Amino acid sequence: MVVEAGNDAPVCVDPTEDWIRAPAPRGDVEARIQALAQRAYGRQTPTLDATGILYFGTDSVAISDTQMGIMEHFVAHYGEVVYRSELEQQVSKATGKITRNALDLQIMRLRRRIASVGLSICTVWGRGYILEAATT
Repeated sequence: MVVEAGNDAPVCVDPTEDWIRAPAPRGDVEARIQALAQRAYGRQTPTLDATGILYFGTDSVAISDTQMGIMEHFVAHYGEVVYRSELEQQVSKATGKITRNALDLQIMRLRRRIASVGLSICTVWGRGYILEAATT
């Protein structure tokens, strides 16, 4: 938004909004447009921080310590098939033991947890799973 000189500054509550006072040099306007585009579209892939917070778009959700290893693997291979054997190794590192049901339980819990941020874990029959943006 371009605000004329002498007018009050707008109150911006949305992180994808910004304003600049006219007259403004073209380079400043272009820099602001680029910064806004980065804020709005920069997080199109999920990220997981060291404290266990999963970010996707403008949303975030906490991931348990047990599920961190699995989610780290999914985030590193976002949009790609992650083989069940790889995930079983992650679960065994976290819990010290692995059963088929243990992995299935963790996947079920993760599916519920990450749905709130617009992500889903889809089964790729006979191979593993894939983390992707949820379809609406």
